[in-house]
Amino acid sequence: MFVFGNLLETVAALLHLALNIYIWIIIARAIVSWVSPDPSNPIVRFLYRVTEPALRPIRNLLPMQGIGLDLSPMILLLVIYVLDSFLVRTLRDLASNLR
Repeated sequence: MFVFGNLLETVAALLHLALNIYIWIIIARAIVSWVSPDPSNPIVRFLYRVTEPALRPIRNLLPMQGIGLDLSPMILLLVIYVLDSFLVRTLRDLASNLR
């Protein structure tokens, strides 16, 4: 069973890394949105293409058009942090129990 424990530990580490990278991509998108970016820039297009599928459902749930402030990146960061804390720790605990 130690092989399965090692596999779960590796999956937990990769998930943690992927979630941290996505957090930085969301932060970059939020910063870029403050400076009126050029929509034809490939970096801007990448940031919007990668983050919009996760941000759109949050925007649909929380209509914030009246205040002019988009809180969806902060909410998504909170969701990712909770997911990282819960899921990665659970996988690591399960992996250590299988060793």
